[in-house]
Amino acid sequence: MEIRPILSALLRNKTGPILVALQVALSLGILANALHIVNERREVAARPSGLSDEAATFYFNVRNLSNDSPEQMLATVKREVEVLRAVPGVAAVAQVSQMPLSRSGSNNSVAVNQQQERETTVASQYVSGDSLVKAFGLKLVDGRDFLPSEINDINENENRELPKHVIVTKALAEKMWPGAAPIGKPLWFGTGDGAQSAQVVGVVERLQSAHTEVGERGEFSTIVPGRLYGFPGNLYAVRTEAGQRDRVIKEAEEALRKSSATPMILQAKTVEEDRKNRYRADVALSWMLITVSVLLLLITCSGIVGMASLWVTQRRKQIGVRRALGARKIDILRYFILENFMITTAGVFGGVLFGLSLNHLLVTKLEMARLPAPYLIGGGIVFWALGILAAYGPAWRAASISPATATRSA
Repeated sequence: MEIRPILSALLRNKTGPILVALQVALSLGILANALHIVNERREVAARPSGLSDEAATFYFNVRNLSNDSPEQMLATVKREVEVLRAVPGVAAVAQVSQMPLSRSGSNNSVAVNQQQERETTVASQYVSGDSLVKAFGLKLVDGRDFLPSEINDINENENRELPKHVIVTKALAEKMWPGAAPIGKPLWFGTGDGAQSAQVVGVVERLQSAHTEVGERGEFSTIVPGRLYGFPGNLYAVRTEAGQRDRVIKEAEEALRKSSATPMILQAKTVEEDRKNRYRADVALSWMLITVSVLLLLITCSGIVGMASLWVTQRRKQIGVRRALGARKIDILRYFILENFMITTAGVFGGVLFGLSLNHLLVTKLEMARLPAPYLIGGGIVFWALGILAAYGPAWRAASISPATATRSA
């Protein structure tokens, strides 16, 4: 092999090889971390919300422009739920305090014991006077849904006491009682003297929080049975039969307006819209990082091609002499490709160190996940292949130079 002559030549002309190796190192470190972030963002954006059919689920935000008494408000809530249930194509309806992915809702601190100094965690709190298990199509993995007798009518202006039964998500149950059965356990909302407890009666596989946090908190949710009234606005979640959502939205809106003797402000939103809005920034970041990665690859490839072409031009006489002394085309081709491979290898090892250092900074400062080894290994293979392919054209032109031409041009 020609490693020793190649090393001697590289040591005599250090600037070009060092610049190419640095370019490979920077590109590999940035590329590996960028693709890791892209994959992480896409996995987060694709997380299931827990709803059985997001494409068939929407919700109405209804505000009645009337000065009703609390009793009339409660009657309005019950009437509007029945009006929505009567619309053809509706599979389930529930009055609810908030919606997953909507980025609008309330959280509550939860604890295993009232005497804890600090809460165990914070969970999103869904309050509904109907069955959210049916309305959202949630999957019960343990326990049961609420019984009709457990659903209380709650005047938000007067009663701040929470119902005494609760359904939790599987992720929250594992956080609160790791390795233990949660059914029948007391869950405390808050700690200290003002804390309220509720008995866990069911566990659903998943129901994301209203704000869908990126970390584990995005999977921590509680459902308590309560028909809320006292404020002019009401929120109704509707799940339709497959393919009926758009028609049902129009007909349900018309039915609600006809059922009310007073004007109302009514806004309909789909869960698909909320998902798109929630992850709009993540998708934009992913595409930006993909664009940067492609540009880095193109710039690195251009740098390798340009440097290899310059070396061929500078060594035409050397190439001609070697050909005159009997060197074959394959020998010249192998020489330049091996030379470029050695430079790329130095850049790859530097890129691995840079990539790990950059990831450590991201983990400590931005609480991101650690960079898996396959990203660096795959990136190294890509740059090795890229280096060989980028150098092949100039190397082939060098191998094709005839001894007479090279000597004459020298």
